[in-house]
Amino acid sequence: MTASFTIRPARTSDVPAIKALVEPLAEERILMAKETVAYYEGLPEFRIAESADGEVFGCGALHIMWEDLAEVRTLVTSPAARGRGVGHALVERLLEEARAFGVSRVFCLTFEVGFFRRHGFEVMADQSAVDPRVYSELLRSHDEGVAEFLDLARVKPNTLGNTRMIREL
Repeated sequence: MTASFTIRPARTSDVPAIKALVEPLAEERILMAKETVAYYEGLPEFRIAESADGEVFGCGALHIMWEDLAEVRTLVTSPAARGRGVGHALVERLLEEARAFGVSRVFCLTFEVGFFRRHGFEVMADQSAVDPRVYSELLRSHDEGVAEFLDLARVKPNTLGNTRMIREL
């Protein structure tokens, strides 16, 4: 939190604002577009950056993938909020929550390599970060983000140009 904005859990009334933040980046194929129902289903994972007057100008989510692995996803700020520490505050909050869940590694799939490097993430050389037994369990997930993490062929068009990064907590 800062004097100019707060980070808080998302509410159902935030879904239109989350969609509005994601939409321009989805059109540019930087983020994946989701159906509205997916935002409601994933709402407990989201944190919102909100101005003192109630404007939502950033969001991010933490998705638990396995016992020791989570993903930072749908991290976005409005153009007006960029450079004000909003993205930093969101990532730090999500990492705090990952620690509280007992997660020891956090993954992201991003075009913003420099931003995530500044937050301790490193480019993944390969998928050896996942034990083969866990990999086979994760293959059963219906979540598109998990499929992206596993680098499955069916999601390759969604991930072209993105960099897989991971951080040890």
